[in-house]
Amino acid sequence: MLRFHKSLDVITLFHKPSLPASVRVLTILKQASAHASETATEDQATDHTHQNKLQRTEFELNISEEAPTSDQLRSILEYVGARKAKDIVDGARDAGDAIRKLSEDKRRFKAPVVVDWNNGKAVIGDSESELLKMIGELPKETGSVDV
Repeated sequence: MLRFHKSLDVITLFHKPSLPASVRVLTILKQASAHASETATEDQATDHTHQNKLQRTEFELNISEEAPTSDQLRSILEYVGARKAKDIVDGARDAGDAIRKLSEDKRRFKAPVVVDWNNGKAVIGDSESELLKMIGELPKETGSVDV
């Protein structure tokens, strides 16, 4: 019997290490990822009911120090709404303007931006509550599929 496990959701951080806000976001995401992947050890009690209820969904963390591509930016703007274009690309008036300005000068990109590609969500900036909400809403693995 073969078992296929659900692949992990991919969360991308568009990161600028020189920005304190971006470093904070990276720390939050790394902590959430580490917490999600913790498992019970053999020497713990055999009843893991309580721990299983607290289990968080694991995710794959992708860190990019590059600005998003035009296609990625288009998707991000679909997730957050075109009105947020100015919050992602310096001086942008709308989605089309953001894509044009970013293709002309990648330095116009305002990090950090965190994107959950699988579920169509994004967080602009370093709001810990918004990041944890996004991670908390990741679909839980309901088990494996037997074939």
